[in-house]
Formats: sequence, structure tokens, C-alpha cells
Amino acid sequence: MTAVKHKHTMFQQYEQVALVLQGGGALGSYQAGAIEGLMNAGVEPDWVAGISIGALNTAIIAGNPPERRIEALKAFWDTICTPNYTASLMAPMSAWVNSINDMTRGALSAFEASRTMFEGQKGFFSSRFPLPMLTNMAYKPDEISYYTTSALRDTLLKYADFDLINTGDMRVSVGAVNVGTGNFVYFDNREMTLTPEHFMASGALPPGFPAVEIEGEYYWDGGLVSNTPLSRITDDLGHKDTLVFQVDLWRSHGALPQSFLDISERTKDIQFSSRTRMVTDVLRTRQYNRRLIDELLKKVPASEHDVFCEEAKKMLANDGRVNIIHLIYQDKSFEGSYKDFEFSHATMHEHWRSGLADIKKTFARPEFFVLPDENIGFATHDVHRVPSA
Repeated sequence: MTAVKHKHTMFQQYEQVALVLQGGGALGSYQAGAIEGLMNAGVEPDWVAGISIGALNTAIIAGNPPERRIEALKAFWDTICTPNYTASLMAPMSAWVNSINDMTRGALSAFEASRTMFEGQKGFFSSRFPLPMLTNMAYKPDEISYYTTSALRDTLLKYADFDLINTGDMRVSVGAVNVGTGNFVYFDNREMTLTPEHFMASGALPPGFPAVEIEGEYYWDGGLVSNTPLSRITDDLGHKDTLVFQVDLWRSHGALPQSFLDISERTKDIQFSSRTRMVTDVLRTRQYNRRLIDELLKKVPASEHDVFCEEAKKMLANDGRVNIIHLIYQDKSFEGSYKDFEFSHATMHEHWRSGLADIKKTFARPEFFVLPDENIGFATHDVHRVPSA
């Protein structure tokens, strides 16, 4: 095994370190905080896979050298968390209002989300005018939405170097859905040249955002099919022992709803927490089958061994050991169903601090990073289900 040259000694035993970033709109600043913690610890991901806002964070990570990533992430988030046309009417008093209690904090948060709905966010999206209405006129998929995202292209070009994305050592994968076929696809810099449109397509959630056209095909947000790109990593391990940092923005577990607003929030949580448990269950089964095949190979007669081994190798093509460190954003008491489009600076910084705190909590558990036993080949660690040391 060839060890990865990471500064942090806990990761030296792994051949590959991957970062998986779920979609979740404004909650994506939690990922930015976690990324800052990883960079501060000297962790250099070999592969980053993202969907929706996770794809946009991926562009900034892969599009900047390590020494400039945090600065670029902060500039990117500071830009998209600025109101499009008017400063928040509550800005002069926001710190004071936020400090009173959860009720006032929640009221301000709801106000900020409402403002976003009406005017959008600087460098990200703005209200489409006039709106395409139900008429006899036929529109193209990229003309049908409540908002336009043309400003996002300029923002990505400003804060990410796409030459570096396509020629650098970091592998990049972002997920989207083909509007015409309904097929889920990954845009991967090992297979094609990535442009801002590929990342925008990954975050083109309808009907708010328009489809993005790429080479004559239209694409929507990958979260419509799968909001967690973990399987992209686990399906292509290539015999490499891999440490995966998975940063999710939606919790599958939650309180039972007690109102219509609660139902809206809980629905989003369930829908967008996606297939994490299914992917890990499949991976666990794959590792079990691998052990069975290893034992079977030992009993194959020498005369049949070569042919059988070739077939077995195909089945074992992804037999690297996997350790998944799972961080999940924990809802704040003041948040509601609008949490994914509440882009105020105050909330963004709060999410960021949470991500940074959670990754520090992770590093305080060195037992999380032990390479899984070869006979098992698989381990998962949920940061929020293990007491702090």
C-alpha cells in the first residue's frame, strides 16, 4: 500500500481521502466550516464529490490551491449571503434581536428567508421578470423558473480556477439529473472538461432555478434523485483503502411533526437526507461477499484457478477498505422549513461555526480513524452519536 502524504498522521495509513458534500442550499456554509477544519488539520482530499450546494463548495475547493481555499470559500459565501437589492432592514439591530431569545431569532430568520424569496441573493440568483405564464407560448427548460441564475456563473469564475479544476490532482465529481431522460449522471473531471455550467446544473433545483443546458441536453439538481454522492466514491475505490468525510445537511432522524410547517420541514429532511443508509448497507454486504469469495478461491482446483480468478477480480474491483466519518448538520432551535433558503450573514456564520466545531470534535476521537480490519473492510462513525471524549 502506498500511503497518502497528508500532514495529519492519523490519515497516513489511507491511500485515498475523499470528501462527500450533500445538497442543502443555505445550510452549505456548515460544510464550509467543516472544510476549514480539514484544511487547518492539513487534510488534502484526493477526491471531492458534491451535489447542489455541495457541488458549488466543491468548485471552490478544487478551483483553489490549498493556501487560498479558505479565503475563497469565505469570499464566495460572503457574496451569496448578501441581499440582491436592499440591505436587511433589521441589519443594524440584528445582533441585538438575535440575542433576545429563540422566538425573536426565529422571527428574524423567517424575515430574512422571505426577503430572499422576493429578491434573491447577490452573485447567485434573482427574481425572473416577467415570469413565464401559462400561455400558448412554448418555453425552453432554461427559461422556466422563478429565478435566474446567470449571476452564479460569474461568481464561480471569480472564485474558482477552472483550469485548476480540470488539470489538478484532485478528482471532482458532481451529480445532476438529465431532464429529458430522468437519468442521474455524474460530471467528472477524469472523464470530461468541467465548466461552470456543470456545477450550476448540479444545483438547478426546479421550479426555483432553471435547467442548465450542456451540449444540447438539459439538467436539473442531482438531489431530485440522490442528494448524497457517497456511492460515487464507494463504487470506484479501485482497491484503495479510503477514508471518507461525509458532510450531510439533512437528518433522517427527527421529531414527529406537530404542525403543517413541521410537516414541510420533516418532508425535506427525509427527502434530502437521501440514500446514505442504503449505500452503507450495500457496502457492508459487498465486503461480506468479498470475504466469501476469498475463501472460495482457496478451494478452486489449480487447473481452473486462472480463469476463475479473472472473473473473481471483476467482482472484487472495488475491494479497498472504507472508513466513513459522518458529520450531519444539527438543526438550530430557531430554524424552520425555510432553513435551506435563509441566507443571512448571521445564520451563515452560525452554520460555519457549527461545521468547524464538529470537525474539531471529530479529530478529538482518534479511534475513528483506525483502518478497518482487513476481514471486515468497512467502518462508519457518526460524530453526533458518540459522546465527546
